[in-house]
Amino acid sequence: MTKGRDYLGPYRYCRLIRAGASCQVWEVARETDGKRLALKVLQPEQLKNTEEIEFLKHEYEVGKDLHHPNVIEVYEFNTDRGIPYLVLEVSNSKNLKIMLRNGVAPLEPWIPKIIEQSADGLRYMHSKGWIHRDIKPDNFLVSDEGDVKLIDFAIAQKPLTGFSKLFVRWNSVQGTRSYMSPEQIRNDVIDFRSDIYSYGCMLYELLTGKTPYTGVSADDLLAKHLKSPVPSPLVYNSLVTPDFNALVMRLMAKDRDDRPKSMEDFVKLLRSLRVFKSKPKS
Repeated sequence: MTKGRDYLGPYRYCRLIRAGASCQVWEVARETDGKRLALKVLQPEQLKNTEEIEFLKHEYEVGKDLHHPNVIEVYEFNTDRGIPYLVLEVSNSKNLKIMLRNGVAPLEPWIPKIIEQSADGLRYMHSKGWIHRDIKPDNFLVSDEGDVKLIDFAIAQKPLTGFSKLFVRWNSVQGTRSYMSPEQIRNDVIDFRSDIYSYGCMLYELLTGKTPYTGVSADDLLAKHLKSPVPSPLVYNSLVTPDFNALVMRLMAKDRDDRPKSMEDFVKLLRSLRVFKSKPKS
């Protein structure tokens, strides 16, 4: 390959980390010092998609001021040869959704640590004034030692305040159906407690290996988030303590007023509880 095809800006492509419908993520080496970083670039067929370009720009605007050990670092947004790209901290960790394909048992020794670190990353993001709006296992990277990074800020938003709450709604219903809060589904004004609901759905899957609701269609799935009783993780994992089981179910309360008021409150509650009745076998 020519140097032009090997490089994007000053970054040399090394290996493809993952590819999705709209973006690819590459491990790259910076030409000036050889430092390894991650490059998020649009798929070739998306290069003229202005909405996807805006998502990439927005992810930079959100991430550039987030500096926490449990949140991915975002360094730069730029364009080279008409190709927009985002420069991120590189990670060799897998996303939690992929890890869960092997079942819950291999993860159980690390689950308390994963919960603690993922909660702290989301708590920090909220403290900076951002609602993530797409909390799910796919958006947490987890190392083999259980260290966690929160990723993907493309649809993050600031909470609406004052009179704007009366007149403004989100442009569209966004998120991932298996983890969307009832207020998100209804396209109501949302706040940090919408992320708390989604986080509860993620914890349910982390503890059981199953999403809390499934449906025969997209509408059926969303209807269950709106109306079906909150399922108990204990049905599928008897190792979970009753107190932590109750806390997960509280995170997923239909009425946001019944959820913890903040991730800060959740972290405090977490410190007073045990996740498992006994230490899982390594």
